[in-house]
Amino acid sequence: MAGLALIATGCSSGTADGDGEGSGTGGEAGGSDEQITLTVATFNEFGYEDLITEYMELNPNITVEQKKAATADEARDNLNTRLAAGSGLSDIEALEVDWLAELLQYSDNFNDLSDPEVEGRWLDWKTEAATTADGKLIGYGTDVGPEAICYRADLFEEAGLPTDREEVADLLEGDWENYFSVGEDFVASSDSAWFDSAGATYQAMINQVENAYEEDDGTVIGIDHPTVQDIYTDVLDASVDRELSAHLGQWSDDWNAAFQNGAFATMACPGWMLGIIEGNAAGVEGWDIADVFPNGGGNWGGSYLTVPTHTDHPEEAKALAQWLTAPEQQVKAFEAKGTFPSQIEALESDELLGMSNEFFNDAPTGQILANRADAVTATPFKGPNYFAIHQTVADALTRVDVDQTDDADSSWEKALIAYNELGLD
Repeated sequence: MAGLALIATGCSSGTADGDGEGSGTGGEAGGSDEQITLTVATFNEFGYEDLITEYMELNPNITVEQKKAATADEARDNLNTRLAAGSGLSDIEALEVDWLAELLQYSDNFNDLSDPEVEGRWLDWKTEAATTADGKLIGYGTDVGPEAICYRADLFEEAGLPTDREEVADLLEGDWENYFSVGEDFVASSDSAWFDSAGATYQAMINQVENAYEEDDGTVIGIDHPTVQDIYTDVLDASVDRELSAHLGQWSDDWNAAFQNGAFATMACPGWMLGIIEGNAAGVEGWDIADVFPNGGGNWGGSYLTVPTHTDHPEEAKALAQWLTAPEQQVKAFEAKGTFPSQIEALESDELLGMSNEFFNDAPTGQILANRADAVTATPFKGPNYFAIHQTVADALTRVDVDQTDDADSSWEKALIAYNELGLD
């Protein structure tokens, strides 16, 4: 895969002018006057609430209902259950990149979204990841997840650390060891933890590895090798021995509540996390974002909109998915919830680069995340077994950091057993 380069060849569709014309970008849904309802299943925060209202205003014959799961894992479980049952799917289903490759194996369940209207709209690697070997495109790219560091400036000040975002970027520039070392200085002078979760920190680190669990041809590497073991060990050393973790399971109720009580000072922060932080930390002052990430750059997440073959309205659903993923709509979604666009035209827009976020101390989030996207030099290969393999390590981290039922060694042995039970070797 190519990196998240902002300067890319090609151009987006010339009809993406936002004037209300054209089936893909302006809001026309195939010209039908039939009164229909379309359902859109998403998770976390896609920034679609106002966009859906706008689409219904452009298309009075269409009612759009959004079904929003609390987490990507919940959405995955719901989708798989309904696929197995052969019913209950939404007209548009959002997929997260970590489990996209799983579903590419069952591409017959999804409509082919290939269309001259959208050729060249996305970064090449974004489209390639959702394309089958025979050229079928099952998903329209929504966002990507270039990562920065979000931090509590007020907690930094209380601990004697710099608070200005440029100074914080200088402080955290370097490798993960530097990030952990600064964390030790912080916790020595604070009652708060340095980061929220061992699992989230591991995710940020493993996302900088191109082939953690599988080779590019799909050959399984597994977890019993130094790359994965070393990151696992380093994260738990920082979390437990160096006492830097708040011991929270990301997406748990305790994690959600921790934003209100200053439980931790920093976290790995892809663009889509901005809306989640703002929602959980409503009324809390002090959040900011630094243009820096340990080891240079990283991408966490990014999603797609698919149209399952189960829908009764495939053309109308496809038109809505095209409209929601058009460059101008994705700039609006970024403004609403921080979901950083994957569309070339949006990435090059002055509007995006000029955006700031009031909640994050008026940080220039558009420019910061554009810089962070440009810093990504490697994105992990995620084949059909990626999610299942990754989960064995994620569970091991949870046992040590959150549940505190195991030490690092005993939990790793359980991870090896869980991996072997997958039967991939």
